[in-house]
Amino acid sequence: MDVETKIELISRPPTEEILTVDSLRELLNTEEHPVAYNGWEPSGLVHLGTGVICAYKMKDFVEAGIRFKAYLSTWHAWLNNKLGGDLQLIRKAAGLFKHSWIALGVPEDKVEFIYSDELYDDLDYWAKVVRIAKNLTIARTRRTLEIAGRKETDAKYVSDFLYTPMQVADIFHLEVKICQLGMDQRKANVVAIELGEKLGFWKPVCVHHHLLQGLEKPAVWPPPEGKEKEVIASAKMSKSKPETCVFIYDSPEEIQQKISRAFCPEKAVKFNPILDICKYIVFREKASLFIRRPAKFGGNVEFQSFEELEAAYRRGLLHPKDLKNAVAQELAEILKPVRRYFETCKEARRLLEELKKARITR
Repeated sequence: MDVETKIELISRPPTEEILTVDSLRELLNTEEHPVAYNGWEPSGLVHLGTGVICAYKMKDFVEAGIRFKAYLSTWHAWLNNKLGGDLQLIRKAAGLFKHSWIALGVPEDKVEFIYSDELYDDLDYWAKVVRIAKNLTIARTRRTLEIAGRKETDAKYVSDFLYTPMQVADIFHLEVKICQLGMDQRKANVVAIELGEKLGFWKPVCVHHHLLQGLEKPAVWPPPEGKEKEVIASAKMSKSKPETCVFIYDSPEEIQQKISRAFCPEKAVKFNPILDICKYIVFREKASLFIRRPAKFGGNVEFQSFEELEAAYRRGLLHPKDLKNAVAQELAEILKPVRRYFETCKEARRLLEELKKARITR
């Protein structure tokens, strides 16, 4: 596969940003199969964002011939007090994450699944953590706390400041040349870019994907001009608020209920979570979206692209209720293989039932 085709696959939505395309091209011209990674705190059930969106990018990278490492950061979840800080439960959540991506079509034989428990026995890893920490001020580290889902004012323990040096050390210890994470992880990746060569490593390429918006109305609507990023970041899909997300294991009835209650203002195309799902999931899976509606409301209609759907919705030619009904049906169909997998795989089903009973702390 030629380099430009690889770049096309890596750039494919839900990719939102590449730092930088020129650096990516240079890397692919010098290494045929560089290592890429994404890392997650295993901390509960998997929703459309951590599941479907992340699976898309893993599959894109595998297709491009990139060696992909899926890093299940059990210790980061422990540091962040996820699942009440119960490390055993966090490890079970890591198993659930792995099963979830396999159920979504991620090729188990082509993605390397790594647990931080396996990595952190190596003293050389902790030497990297210390070297990185020695080059980060408290103020700079505090500004990166977004990567742990926290505000700058939330840091109260020394462990809060370990999070960023550990995440940056992960990159170099795993020999990662391409960091493929969500936009919320950007600040840690920029630290890796800035410190890599200074510390005798390398400057990684960073590929950040879109974060799906949660289903509930943002706390401030419409977002004040200049504050859109902050408002929408706080309204991202989150497993700790089940009403804001669709879990990949949800039944068609549960999906219908959640989507029917979702925030979807008429004619509003910016920061609309239902259109967000259409853009990044429905039209990734299908070439068109068919919407059934009574003749008195215009009859059935089919949109051949997201842009066509967006334009019609902006003009008020499509009612939110009709759009929601169609999206709920599409999601139920898209997630059918996941439901089948968890019905037939005993280990996956056991982990799912156990995590469903767990209290999601954050």
